[in-house]
Amino acid sequence: MQKIKNVFDAILKFGHDEDFVPDAGDEFVPTDAPAGSEAKIEVLRRRVEQGLPLWHEEDRCDYTGLTGAIRPRE
Repeated sequence: MQKIKNVFDAILKFGHDEDFVPDAGDEFVPTDAPAGSEAKIEVLRRRVEQGLPLWHEEDRCDYTGLTGAIRPRE
């Protein structure tokens, strides 16, 4: 029997993802990457591929302590 590793495997096998439940295993750790950053998008991509839940309750939820580049107006 084929092991369902992630939501994509579930869709291929059953034609839908209604019964797929992500597995929050040992590799499911929070990220400090800010929302919208390339780093955060990469973490989310890996989580989906690994069959993990998309959101961790300890993921960064704000931009506190971050500084951004400021471009002077021309």
